[in-house]
Amino acid sequence: MSNTQHKVLLISTGGTITMVREAGTGALVPADIETFKAYMPELFAGAIQVEIEAFNPLLDSSDISPSKWAQMAQMVYDHYEEYDGFVILHGTDTMSYSASALSFMLEGLNKPVVFTGSQLPVGVLRSDAKENLMTAIEIAAAQDENGDAIVPEVTIFFEDRLFRANRTTKRNAEHFSAFNSYNYPALAKAGVHITYQPHLIHYNSPNAPLVLHTGYDSNVAVLKLFPGIGRPVVRAVLRAKGLRAVVLETFGAGNAPSDKWLYRELKEAVDRGIIIVNKTQCNTGSVEMGLYAVSLNLMKAGVLSGYDITTEALLTKMMYLLGEHGDDPELVKKLLMTNLCGEITVE
Repeated sequence: MSNTQHKVLLISTGGTITMVREAGTGALVPADIETFKAYMPELFAGAIQVEIEAFNPLLDSSDISPSKWAQMAQMVYDHYEEYDGFVILHGTDTMSYSASALSFMLEGLNKPVVFTGSQLPVGVLRSDAKENLMTAIEIAAAQDENGDAIVPEVTIFFEDRLFRANRTTKRNAEHFSAFNSYNYPALAKAGVHITYQPHLIHYNSPNAPLVLHTGYDSNVAVLKLFPGIGRPVVRAVLRAKGLRAVVLETFGAGNAPSDKWLYRELKEAVDRGIIIVNKTQCNTGSVEMGLYAVSLNLMKAGVLSGYDITTEALLTKMMYLLGEHGDDPELVKKLLMTNLCGEITVE
């Protein structure tokens, strides 16, 4: 590894990690940059040069929208040549959505973009903020003996695991291990040392230029099937004004009720140009269209397979593809079933 000092840009969007207790009321409020720095002197005492840029105002992750994904991606793109890696502070509730979105928006990425946050605010005694942030910074700066980034993709680091961002789901609102990657192993584990798994990491061509995609189309929906779901509910979703694509959350390996009306509603929606992708409600496993007779109607209706993709990755991939290629629905369909940056396992 080179002896030159590595540089990491810390992008703060907000979230629990940035909060401190207000002296008068005891309420949790977002900390300004100087206050945050005061709680984290370790940031500036190590061998890695850390610089900070922040959203103004800082946002609860529930208020993060696709326009904010574009803002994050733009900040990485604008500073891409200046830094060895990037860490994005983000609230946990929608972190998997934002991180998945950036995996598609930053095409040809060859530097680490590590999302992290905390379950307890930085100003709380038992906070997990410092450990998460300091390890994320170390990962963002990590290079091999050739000076190349060890993990040149968009990831989420939490507690002691580094996951591919577009494979993650928030699994717990209380435990420090807030995230999991159910269908893909962790890229690294942090203990006394950080142990990387190079054979699991996604690498682009080392000479690939970074291409920024900030276009998106959020006219998408999630339709979750349940026993007893009625035609009016399905119809209301599939006939929503402006709708372009739907995540159809099905049972088990991609199964749905065999009611004729459901087949007709789905077939009519597909015929109207709406793209529908089959996503299992199970955290672990993959859609296997046609494995059971009850999924044959979905195939006949023109529903696509989502394989083992997460709902978060599928939604953001839909928005990205519709924003970039919305005038070519056949290309969108093809790319939805193509592994672009490690988000799905295509059989």
